[in-house]
Amino acid sequence: MINLRQAAGSLLVVGLEGTELSGLERAWLKLVRPAGIILFRRNIIDPRQTRALLGAATALCVANSLRCVDVEGGTVDRLRNALAPMPSAQAVACAALATGKSRLITEHGELVARAVKAFGFNTTLAPVLDLALPVSAGVMSTRAASATALGVVEYARGFLAGLAAQGVVGCGKHFPGLGCSSRDSHLETPAIQRDWNDLWRKDLVPYRELRNELPMVMVNHAAYPQTRGKDLPASVSPYWITAVLRRRIGYRGIVFSDDLEMGGILKFMPMEEAVIAALRAGMDLLAICHSPELILRAYEALIAEAERSAAFRKLMLERAGRAGRLRAKLFAGGVPPALPARQFEALRARVLRFGDTIRNSQPAQEIQPA
Repeated sequence: MINLRQAAGSLLVVGLEGTELSGLERAWLKLVRPAGIILFRRNIIDPRQTRALLGAATALCVANSLRCVDVEGGTVDRLRNALAPMPSAQAVACAALATGKSRLITEHGELVARAVKAFGFNTTLAPVLDLALPVSAGVMSTRAASATALGVVEYARGFLAGLAAQGVVGCGKHFPGLGCSSRDSHLETPAIQRDWNDLWRKDLVPYRELRNELPMVMVNHAAYPQTRGKDLPASVSPYWITAVLRRRIGYRGIVFSDDLEMGGILKFMPMEEAVIAALRAGMDLLAICHSPELILRAYEALIAEAERSAAFRKLMLERAGRAGRLRAKLFAGGVPPALPARQFEALRARVLRFGDTIRNSQPAQEIQPA
């Protein structure tokens, strides 16, 4: 049976500073032994370097660790400089609608999966399940596939099928929905003035329809004051995570936090409180994507609370056990082999051709209010 320190570390997914593992990072990774690693553009040069970094870091993680990257396409594409720009979800969804070729969506998922595997990842934090509404267009840009829930479901289902065909894990985000937010949760806690009926009939439909197809769901840092969640960010809300996502919707996969370094949560409460509140609310994995100081503060806070409270100790051990079982189910396949140079260039050419196909399709339709 795992001890408290092992349990605390196994609930964290962490980021790194640069393109090589530093001595300091080796030291704290060995101490924490997190559930996985998430890399950003600052960490990625080419497949060989990225694989070496992931290999060195995950050797100090728990078994069946996550190797995460954000490749949605469009504005959020951590591999665009190292491979080729991937079209956005919205562009692909509009192209599929305009041409009647729904296979374009599955091809998008397949290409994203092939791309992330080429760099040694096993997880892409996509698809976005938010509605593409005018109020959030300045923040979301082309990340959201459709203004309608059914359009989002159609895109996400095809995209997830493409990922699954290549053995890559996806993550639906940002529960319970950022489509009506005009504010960026990287900077502050958005207060989304959407009542329960609107959320249930619109924003939550993708999670309801895809609950058995989503390996992971990411919870955002927005508050929903017109619901029973009140002013508490969803990422630390028992109402949103346990009452709605787990019980009402019946989701059984991994519940994953958005980055806990974001202003949307850290301006609301300090890291030590946030990780404890998120775990109590029902979160399985806690993402802290950059600062070693914040990672270590979170790690020690979880241990200290478990030593102080028997109830929290039991909860943390149970959650670590559950997360471990889900990781073993999803990530036991190991690391995909590196592509030979010729195959990597062929993949680059295919991504570029796919981008041309999407651009040459009928232009996107104007987004309509929900």
